[in-house]
Amino acid sequence: MKTRILTTLIAVVALTGCPKTATEAIQSGPPDKNAGVTDRPEDIKFPALSYTPPAAADFRHELKSGVPVYVATSTEFPLVEISLTFKGGRYLAPDDKWGIGSAASELIRHGGAGSTGADDLDETFAYLAADVSVFVGSEQSGATLNCLKDNLPEALALFTSMVREPAFDQDKLDLQISNTVERFSQRNDDASDIASREWAALVYGRDHYRGRSATAEQVQSITQDDLKAFHAQIFHPGNLVVSVTGDVTAEEILPILEKTFSGWEKAETVAEPPAPTVEIEGGVYHIAKDIPQGKVRIGLRGLQRGDEQYFAAEVMNHVLGGGGFTSRLMSRIRSDEGLAYGARSRFSYPVHYPGVFIATYDSKNPTVARAAQIVYEEFERMKPTPLTDEELALAKTAYIETFPRRFESKAALVSTFVDDEITARDADYWQTYREKIAAVTADDVLAIAKSQLLAENMAFFIVGDWDPINKGDLEGKANMSEFGEVSHLPLRDPLTQEPI
Repeated sequence: MKTRILTTLIAVVALTGCPKTATEAIQSGPPDKNAGVTDRPEDIKFPALSYTPPAAADFRHELKSGVPVYVATSTEFPLVEISLTFKGGRYLAPDDKWGIGSAASELIRHGGAGSTGADDLDETFAYLAADVSVFVGSEQSGATLNCLKDNLPEALALFTSMVREPAFDQDKLDLQISNTVERFSQRNDDASDIASREWAALVYGRDHYRGRSATAEQVQSITQDDLKAFHAQIFHPGNLVVSVTGDVTAEEILPILEKTFSGWEKAETVAEPPAPTVEIEGGVYHIAKDIPQGKVRIGLRGLQRGDEQYFAAEVMNHVLGGGGFTSRLMSRIRSDEGLAYGARSRFSYPVHYPGVFIATYDSKNPTVARAAQIVYEEFERMKPTPLTDEELALAKTAYIETFPRRFESKAALVSTFVDDEITARDADYWQTYREKIAAVTADDVLAIAKSQLLAENMAFFIVGDWDPINKGDLEGKANMSEFGEVSHLPLRDPLTQEPI
């Protein structure tokens, strides 16, 4: 009991800071519960946020081969994580081997390495308690090793062998092809998958890597030689940026990487991703699917990274549909009318060509038209009337106050710098980000709304049951006739991608 009383008194001293002894604490009585308490929550004062973003140069090093290495030491755990990120991805796949990117990522990881068989590779990584992953994305590819510091030499040697000289085991390839074709057969089971796939094809074109879907025949034609050729294009030091986080310093890891990567030949850096050759055509597009809720995408080609209107576009979109429950679309479609669980909008900003502005929601088939009516109303409402001071301040504060989260961990920090290196982002971008957001005016938002929210140019894309969608809601507030003529697109065979 005495111990418990003493512990309590110590806690009181620690929290109040005064008095400083247990005797003085007893004599002074309990602390004033109302000290520092305000009558109104809006009267609470917080100190101004002071945060300086880290500079990439403070973490950047170079190997003798010229490969950039970003190192951020973190001693919380005796772990080390090494990520190899390569410029190049699925856009480099041959036309008749589309789908090879997914096969490559699976087989590099699970298809053996050099003289180490596929099963032995997995068992050794497991024995070393090493977590290893590989990916081939749209425009970048990579591999990551996470292991105990004590196991780093052995784990890194095996990891590097896997990345440099994957064996592409034939049995594993056969299994991967079989599993992929089986997954393809289920492509049309989920309406959300259909909506995502067909929207991408509509806005980028079926011949562009962002809108293209592999066929069973293309996947079944992939050979070990195809995988080796695809791998050789991407996975070499000419495309490589390395990041290291964890319980290791730059002085420790750089000599290890020099030795480990020794003899790894640098090939030609890959070409830039191609731009789409199609333009989005405004109008209504529908794909039939017997589901109770329509899946809706409304949008058009938007902005490219580096556009001078980028910051105004971000502020505008936060107010319109990117700000969660404070956004206009969410407030009206969900909160006011109960037509959907969520409604949102966003811009994408690719590096090499303009991206897409899109508004999305799912709604019961009969209320798809009513929800769309609100979306278009909110597009138009953004144009003639400036944002209120409160809306503008809230949107800008949301970006400025959450800005430090981008660098909240060492892994997030180096990941940001690696992507910046590969995509050649301006060196001062993060240093000036908040002041550029803060400088956005209501007139800037009006200008971007007038240039981007062009309803007549937007594709209104729906997956759902057309008859109840077309008729509209029971109250007669809206039906599809007010949006113009509809183009009924065919559902495509899941294996051949030919119209059904």
